[in-house]
Amino acid sequence: MATTTIKSTYSLDVASVRTLEALARRWKVSKSEVLRRAIKAAADEDATREDGPLAALDRLQTAVRERSLDLAAWEREVGEERRAQRAGITAGEG
Repeated sequence: MATTTIKSTYSLDVASVRTLEALARRWKVSKSEVLRRAIKAAADEDATREDGPLAALDRLQTAVRERSLDLAAWEREVGEERRAQRAGITAGEG
């Protein structure tokens, strides 16, 4: 089955072109194939990054479990602080 391709033009610095050509020779593939492989590798690496939002959430949840934090108490404290701030702002505006 034929693969659909799209011709594109990009501007690369001399060092990048030399690296691209060297990889194409070493791998015995076209420069287009080198670019396809590089793009796929970058996308795969990005998908498994450990600093993404889901990884951050996992770290947060793990930290909460490891420290046995009382989230209900924390929620009450934050709520009280917010109410106190609102009361102070309202009282000061009057």
